[in-house]
Amino acid sequence: MTDLAKHPPLCFSGMQPTNTLHLGNYLGALKNWVKLQEQMTCLYCVVDMHALTQDSGYGQREELTRSIREVTAAYIASGVDPKRVILFNQSRVPEHGELAWILNCVARLGWLDRMTQFKEKSGKHKERSSVGLYTYPVLMAADILLYKGTHVPVGEDQRQHLELARDVAQKFNNDFSAPDFFPLPEAVITGTATRVMSLRDGTKKMSKTDDSDLSRINLTDDADAIAQKVKKAKTDPAPLPESAKGLENRPEAANLINIYAALADQTRDHVVAEFAGKQFSAFKTALADLAVAKLAPIATEMRRLMGDPAEIDRILVSGAGKARELAAPIMDEVKRIVGFVA
Repeated sequence: MTDLAKHPPLCFSGMQPTNTLHLGNYLGALKNWVKLQEQMTCLYCVVDMHALTQDSGYGQREELTRSIREVTAAYIASGVDPKRVILFNQSRVPEHGELAWILNCVARLGWLDRMTQFKEKSGKHKERSSVGLYTYPVLMAADILLYKGTHVPVGEDQRQHLELARDVAQKFNNDFSAPDFFPLPEAVITGTATRVMSLRDGTKKMSKTDDSDLSRINLTDDADAIAQKVKKAKTDPAPLPESAKGLENRPEAANLINIYAALADQTRDHVVAEFAGKQFSAFKTALADLAVAKLAPIATEMRRLMGDPAEIDRILVSGAGKARELAAPIMDEVKRIVGFVA
């Protein structure tokens, strides 16, 4: 097993620039990224190469450019500091694709066949899916290993991909007799990982692709939109329970309680105790006020940043330069290890 103690702590994470980021992205990832930037070297990436695994082409190119900037703005508006972290978009660092090809030759079809996300996204007609969607987890492994990343903040939906990255790293090290060259990256959960569910269906994860805009709070929503979505969120007829145990089999109630707890940096038990026995109308008013206080400033700052796209591009170019300073020597060593150069 690779010893992480032999590698300096380095965090890598990223999001696709597809659709607008929402409350789930903020509570499940961005809020934790901000904490991690105080603890270790962090690279936060807009993974635009991954975005091409969705339907793409000429008609989407301007939308992709805009989305890259918007996701960058969301990172910064949420508290990610380009002066503390390396912030860039993936396509500006060609070593990502270069390492991905080598790791494609290390990974095994059987490993990829087990990836549940491909099965979910390809549906009944996987033959119509792009090769990129199938090999997505290998590119994700390259993203992390290119910098010898040791820590990766992931949600449950990405945990299987991280396990594959560990398998690929281990096999590379073994195949090329390079023990400990790549670390085996570990999943990081900072504080309580918040799994935010749809405001319209508490059994489904909040999603950027849900047809109903009322199912999510977008990070671009203004104060009025945030308040309205909270007040229209689905609930059940019973009052709030007296204890957290009373949230069992009440997914919508549990979701709203969890959102309140995450936004307020409180435990779920504390929130339940505060609102025990109250009607949802009173709780939703308090939640709406809290959500507006926490999220509306993010939307305001995103609008300011998007008003200066040249500045966003400057940040991404600068970050890509710093990323390449880290990536290039590691990629050079990979080429030596596999025999491309003496």
